[in-house]
Amino acid sequence: MPFYLEVIVCVSLLIGSVFLLIGSYGLVRLPDIYMRLHSPTKASTLGITGILIASMVFQSHLKGFLSIQELLITLFLLITAPVAANMIAKTALHQRIKSLDKTQNQELMEVIRDRETPSTPKDPT
Repeated sequence: MPFYLEVIVCVSLLIGSVFLLIGSYGLVRLPDIYMRLHSPTKASTLGITGILIASMVFQSHLKGFLSIQELLITLFLLITAPVAANMIAKTALHQRIKSLDKTQNQELMEVIRDRETPSTPKDPT
């Protein structure tokens, strides 16, 4: 394997590992569920993206052509992680899980909780 590819793989692995470590630490240390959602959706998604990019470069070199499996996994994670975090936040909101007392705009949580789903307007004809 050429030296420049080894450097790209090593740098991608190091960056991905650092982001995964930060995301894992944040998941353990952040105090409530609303703050804990930031760690896996942001830091861990970037971390796994770095590791998958390193894997894609390495596998592409071994096979001799572009390896798209890792690219598809990365795209899937980048699409599904924010959606999953949104669903977890909505569930926590509707289960009335309390946030920290120092969280700003807590009155908005009640407004969002009691909001009705929009209905489709009826056709007047």
